[in-house]
Amino acid sequence: MAFLWTLSELRTPFFDQVFQCITYLGQELIPVIVICALYWCYNKKLATTIGFTYITSGLMVQGLKITFRIPRPWVLDPDFEPVESAVAAATGYSFPSGHTQSATSLFAPLALFFKKWWQKVLCVAVFLLVGLSRMYLGVHTPADVCTAILLTSSVSLILWKCQKWLERPESTKQITCILLAVTVLFCIYASILYYQGLIEQHYVADCYKMAGAAIGFAIGWYLERTTLQFTNEGCSKKELLIRLIAGLLLTVIFYVIPKLLPFEFLLWKMIRYAFIIFWIVYGYPYLFTRYRKQ
Repeated sequence: MAFLWTLSELRTPFFDQVFQCITYLGQELIPVIVICALYWCYNKKLATTIGFTYITSGLMVQGLKITFRIPRPWVLDPDFEPVESAVAAATGYSFPSGHTQSATSLFAPLALFFKKWWQKVLCVAVFLLVGLSRMYLGVHTPADVCTAILLTSSVSLILWKCQKWLERPESTKQITCILLAVTVLFCIYASILYYQGLIEQHYVADCYKMAGAAIGFAIGWYLERTTLQFTNEGCSKKELLIRLIAGLLLTVIFYVIPKLLPFEFLLWKMIRYAFIIFWIVYGYPYLFTRYRKQ
């Protein structure tokens, strides 16, 4: 907490706004948009690696959150005040930082992908700044941020080194089964903690959301690999741009409409996120592939 108190003394209205903008790079929307653009239009292999990094590290971070159940800094120290504008998005337990995990899962693989040193430095700087913004805003401690960075960077590096394994056709079923099995065990673990009264319902909902994303990703990736195998080769820039815009619009529609339905049971959040990720990974590629063939 001492470091957070030091940062709080440096706060100004201007820097509050600057770091609030930086922290938005850790919102789940940013990786989703980048993955969509890469996957549908540019580099399916890179997008898949980012997707695996995001899903795997996300499950690990949510698992650590409900295991250690460490409160936010202002709960640990009632005298400490975070930046008010950042509190609304600071849901769930504090350790590790979900925003930092999200940003690192996107920019760490990009840093490994880029060839030029300044591109690598820029990518690393982005997720480090997101981590710093979480501490400046007073919603995470250094332990929360550093753990998220180390964990997600490690996952990113391991998956990057295992790309040949991920790309082998004979590995597809094995990887899918492993991811689905881990996700099911994760859901069972979260449910046990909930029914034992150790965590509240909205914490389970966050876990189910990540589990839904993992299920949608695993099934969509398996079907795309085994039945579709779409390619961007032969597509004009205009066609790719139209594909991206149309896909993002449809994705927004499919994301928003289910939120308007009056369903409040826990599994609904899992179903929603499973559907939207499945749509991104398999559903929309299936549609534009069929359209091109016609």
